[in-house]
Amino acid sequence: MVERVVATPVAAELIERLLVQHGPLLFHQSGGCCDGSAPMCYPQGEFHLGHQDVLLGEIVGCPFYMSAFQFDYWRNTHLTIDVVEGRGSSFSVEAPEGVRFLTRSRLFTDDELAALEAAGEPPRADELTG
Repeated sequence: MVERVVATPVAAELIERLLVQHGPLLFHQSGGCCDGSAPMCYPQGEFHLGHQDVLLGEIVGCPFYMSAFQFDYWRNTHLTIDVVEGRGSSFSVEAPEGVRFLTRSRLFTDDELAALEAAGEPPRADELTG
């Protein structure tokens, strides 16, 4: 199975620490504005998912979403969530740690794209909640 999003070991370690501090989390790939284009991490229930948000997968058991509009541009791209030093958005729960999540990307291979096409489109948030 081809994953659309994964976490580096350093990011996974940070996520595990944040889960202990904050409980269940979710990620949303920001599309710009005041957040830049960073992956944002929120306690579940503190970020309102739109009906057009697409579930790309899970990292360390945390759902990872992106807007449908943005997904149209990124659908052929594999995302790797990493951590770098420096302060990111104050809205994301890792900000007090002095680090920020960062998205690294690469294009899917032809074989990966074929597998993703066979699997179908990822679900949208409203399809998951009924």
